[in-house]
Amino acid sequence: MNYWLLKSEPSVFSIDDLAAAPKQTTFWEGVRNYQARNLLRDRFQAGDHAFFYHSNTKIPGIAGVVQVLGAGYPDPTAVDPGSPYFDAASDSANPRWYGVDVKLIRKLDRFISLTELKEPRDALADLILLRRGNRLSVMPITTEQWNCILGLE
Repeated sequence: MNYWLLKSEPSVFSIDDLAAAPKQTTFWEGVRNYQARNLLRDRFQAGDHAFFYHSNTKIPGIAGVVQVLGAGYPDPTAVDPGSPYFDAASDSANPRWYGVDVKLIRKLDRFISLTELKEPRDALADLILLRRGNRLSVMPITTEQWNCILGLE
C-alpha cells in the first residue's frame, strides 16, 4: 500500500463535500501539474490511502483520510469545454491529465493544521509538504510520516 497527501481548496471541494457525495466517493479531478499527473497515472493503486488536505484557506491542514479505489485514469474534465478544468490542448486519444476515484474513510477526530505539522519532529523532517516552495497538490507520504501524522490526532 502507498500513502499520499491530496490537496483541495475547501471553497472548491471540502471534506464535508466528500462526506455528502453519493457513496462518499468522488473522482479527484482537475490536477494540472505534470509531476502530480505522473504520480496519479503511474503510481496510485486500489487500496492506497491518502490524507485529504485543505489548502489555500485561512488555516490549512489535514481534515481526513480517503482510500484510492483504483488506478489513475484519464481526467474527462480536460476535454470537456464546459468544465473549469478544460484544457484545449488535451486529446482523449492521447490523454494528458489523470485522476483517481477516492472514497472517504473518515474525517479526522481533530483537524491537524499545517502549523502543527511544521513543529519539529524527526519523522516529518523530509515531508514534501513542508519544503519551501512546494505547491504540489499530490504528494507521496512515507509509512513513517503517515503513522506520525495519525499519531497527532
